[in-house]
Amino acid sequence: MAALLIGVNWLTYVWAVNAGYIVETSLGYFINPLLNVLLGVIFLRERLRPFQWVPVVLAAIGVIYLTITYGRLPWIALTLAFSFGLYGLVKKTAPLGSVFGLSLETGILFLPALGWLFYSETIGQGAFLHAGVGSDLLLVGAGVVTTIPLLMFASAAQRIPLSLLGIIQYIAPTLQFLLGVLAFKEPFTSTQLVGFSIVWTALILFWGEGFWAQRWQKVRVAAD
Repeated sequence: MAALLIGVNWLTYVWAVNAGYIVETSLGYFINPLLNVLLGVIFLRERLRPFQWVPVVLAAIGVIYLTITYGRLPWIALTLAFSFGLYGLVKKTAPLGSVFGLSLETGILFLPALGWLFYSETIGQGAFLHAGVGSDLLLVGAGVVTTIPLLMFASAAQRIPLSLLGIIQYIAPTLQFLLGVLAFKEPFTSTQLVGFSIVWTALILFWGEGFWAQRWQKVRVAAD
């Protein structure tokens, strides 16, 4: 199941980035942490402190606003959000460690991926070993920069609450958004700025609540 979910996520993301939808992929990963929070509460019986619901609801409002102002069903964003959200839930409950689990997942995906590469070669669309050494090194490097974060994610998913994991994942889509707008010059309207600002405010509130909750807990432990 984990292999299937991460395969769908990888394929959608790689296609979307190359097709010029980096901003929409960032929307998908803004939605994903909300799903992680809900999955953690619904399936794993994780509990949020009362004030933690405020940034969660606020982030949901921001994502809904972005979805509405986008003007169409953001199927790329939704596919990325649901596939990676469910992948996080599976990894949270999986019996294997991060290295063994990811090795098994990529092993399962190896033959289908290899078959697709051979098919691409036969129809003249193969890129590896056809576009120069620089391009080949970038393709190999893409595997490295994909694997390392996934190993860290798999390890973190088994060590911290899924709800907390979901909120801190807003860092990744923020960086994707900045790349899309600043590096690749994708359009970004004032209405989108409003939606992203709501989500960023929610993230700041969640971090602030967690910081003060930890300080209060330390004070109580010291008092006892």
